[in-house]
Amino acid sequence: MADPSTYRPATGTIPEAPGVYKFRDVGGRVVYVGKAKSLRQRLNSYFADVAGLHPRTRQMVTTAASVEWTVVGTEVEALQLEYNWIKEFDPRFNVRYRDDKSYPVLAVTLNEEFPRLHVYRGPRRKGVRYFGPYAHAWAIRETLDLLLRVFPARTCSAGVFKRHGQIGRPCLLGYIDKCSAPCVGRVDADEHRDIVEDFCDFLAGRTDSMVRRLEREMTAAAEELEFEKAARLRDDQAALKRALEKQAVVLGDGTDADVVAFAQDDLEVSVQVFHVRGGRVRGQRGWVVDKVDETGVTGLVDQFVTQFYGEQVESAQVSGVESAPVPREVLVPELPDDAEAVEKWLSDLRGSRVVLRVPQRGDKRALMETVERNAKEAFQQHKLRRAGDLTARSAALQELQEALGLDTAPLRIECTDISHVQGTDVVASLVVFEDGLARKSEYRRFAVREGADQGDVGSIAEVVRRRFQAYLKENREGPTPGIDPETGKPRKFAYAPNLLVVDGGAPQAQVASDVLAELGITDVAVVGLAKRLEEVWVPGEPDPVILPRTSEALYLLQRVRDEAHRFAIAYHRQKRSKRMTTSALDEVPGLGQTRKAALLKHFGSLKKLREASIEEISVVPGVGRRTAEAVHATLGAAGTEGPSTASTIGRLTAEPGIEHRREHK
Repeated sequence: MADPSTYRPATGTIPEAPGVYKFRDVGGRVVYVGKAKSLRQRLNSYFADVAGLHPRTRQMVTTAASVEWTVVGTEVEALQLEYNWIKEFDPRFNVRYRDDKSYPVLAVTLNEEFPRLHVYRGPRRKGVRYFGPYAHAWAIRETLDLLLRVFPARTCSAGVFKRHGQIGRPCLLGYIDKCSAPCVGRVDADEHRDIVEDFCDFLAGRTDSMVRRLEREMTAAAEELEFEKAARLRDDQAALKRALEKQAVVLGDGTDADVVAFAQDDLEVSVQVFHVRGGRVRGQRGWVVDKVDETGVTGLVDQFVTQFYGEQVESAQVSGVESAPVPREVLVPELPDDAEAVEKWLSDLRGSRVVLRVPQRGDKRALMETVERNAKEAFQQHKLRRAGDLTARSAALQELQEALGLDTAPLRIECTDISHVQGTDVVASLVVFEDGLARKSEYRRFAVREGADQGDVGSIAEVVRRRFQAYLKENREGPTPGIDPETGKPRKFAYAPNLLVVDGGAPQAQVASDVLAELGITDVAVVGLAKRLEEVWVPGEPDPVILPRTSEALYLLQRVRDEAHRFAIAYHRQKRSKRMTTSALDEVPGLGQTRKAALLKHFGSLKKLREASIEEISVVPGVGRRTAEAVHATLGAAGTEGPSTASTIGRLTAEPGIEHRREHK
């Protein structure tokens, strides 16, 4: 733990101009980024009496080992630079208002020939238009079910769409007129896209024109005595009105605003946002995040607005969304100190004027009070859940420290597990838990090479050696060890765990410990967790450590081990299924990868290819009559005799190197 006075800059050397500052730790990693109207005044506040600082501020300044700053000309420049640095360095002490991926949205895949409407959670993708977020997935499905009557667009997955195209029959939705069935050619691509674009226009707020158009068409049909068509249009109009009723009108037509409210205590803050478009609440989202310092509502507004809308604009640019994610009005409980600079920055993001203001009376003030109630309710629920979780995790780490005789609580735990079938397709996983919680962005997976011939013990030795050789290499190379010079971010293996858990007993734990000793690493504790009796094996000890069945420490080790097991099995199944899909085609003489891919793409699966005739196979581009006969003969024999397990599993090709994979919530 560093003493802030050791790196405090002389007061006279800090400029009084506006600027942005960075705190770095002993490894050169950026741990906090901030901005200030006066750099001297702001930075001096961090070097006051440490005991009087906010808990997270105190943790930040004692973690840091240096501070640096950049002077800018205006507060708008400071806003932009702060946002860019937070995005670039992802400092651990900065609050990030990332989208909560648990909120579902309605996605329209405009980048496909036949766009699809579906419920979606996850990062935004280019060429896909999103509506929402909604509070619940069932709310999207209910609205979608009503609107499909009027806009019969495709909602099925790519596999279902392709299968019904092959069999020449639509699905149930096609028969009940809730899908225009482009899979069987009832409408062509242009007609289907027109339906989807009308659907997008309706959800984007152009509802009145749609309802009026249906009224005109219904009246015209009735005048021409087409009563069945008029009745169908009447029902369509009723469906649109029911869909509109589900989105309550809260403000006058044309209102385009976001309403933001906060609820907080000394350590955390709850944020709620209501998105109002066309006078209706189109979406809602919320966060509960840690506070970095004693920030009032004005500071929270400043932090949230710059980070949230900066992320939204970048996400819209990546996904190709034309509509501006920044509304014409942003309604907040209090204006920030640099309100004019924030307003100008938002206007630049939108491309037209944005108003940042506090509603004083009327409907907008009433809506602000509703959003504040939602923020307080979400915060209360979060604290009730968090209290039990935090207590349990703290107890688990403390129990582990005492049971294993560690110097400190194991705040970072890594666990590795091996997965294979009878010694083939050998893979390994490495999962990371920090403060008792899974950190999925740090997960890694390995394709085991030399150690596979020596069983689980040899595989664990290889994985531990490769992981910690990478750690040593990354902390030796470069001008700033552990930091990627191109990105300025920590390298993939820059951090070492306090505790390494291996799935197994005494032999597995001992070999992992031996590898660490061989590499000269002495500050990483190693244990093995045996499945049979959940025994904890410490290297060099003749007897295992037996944790009580009700121990929070045992629960934590089990969660870590089970997560490593899940991650390893997922990778093993992926490798095995990829190989076995083409294993039967591997037996066809003279059939290369290109034609294998063409056959599987044309027929959709190995089963359908096996059922195809020679004439059907020979129509695939690049596949002649002789090759079709060979494919038909080989697959026919394979279908009769069945592929041997040994020959199927034995065609594993080694994958060199470490494969990196990120898992997101």
